[in-house]
Amino acid sequence: MEITVTVNGTSHTHDVEPRLLLVDFVRRSVALTGTHVGCDTTSCGACTVLLDGTPVKACTLLAVQADGRAVTTVEGLSTNGAPHPIQAAFKEEHGLQCGFCTPGMMLVGVALLEENADPSDDDVRWAISGNICRCTGYMNIVKAIRAAASASTVGSAS
Repeated sequence: MEITVTVNGTSHTHDVEPRLLLVDFVRRSVALTGTHVGCDTTSCGACTVLLDGTPVKACTLLAVQADGRAVTTVEGLSTNGAPHPIQAAFKEEHGLQCGFCTPGMMLVGVALLEENADPSDDDVRWAISGNICRCTGYMNIVKAIRAAASASTVGSAS
């Protein structure tokens, strides 16, 4: 089945099996490996992408469901090589350790900041509650998302 998905602003048309998962489409067909495969059950959030600006778990969404829609991955956050404020904040606030959960956490953070420009710690914790981090204890992730909120250039994910 032929689908066309706009990934990080670029249109990609591919012939795919109807059962192909969106995470596999992004990683294999589009060759963007920042979206990670973790649990395949939506429990960990490592596969989180933005679908038309909304965080979704790409491990249980079929690629055909994204046909004609826009997907943003972590690779699509930077602009002209400059990191997105959320990426800069994760670096500055040490919001990552092994980095496996980081792309999903960043994308959830971007979506949160689009809805709430000044989230509380509790708002951030609620937003990231669908994403698991086994390394950081979440404190620095919360600090990073709040720091990105205070950056004057936080804007759209694409």
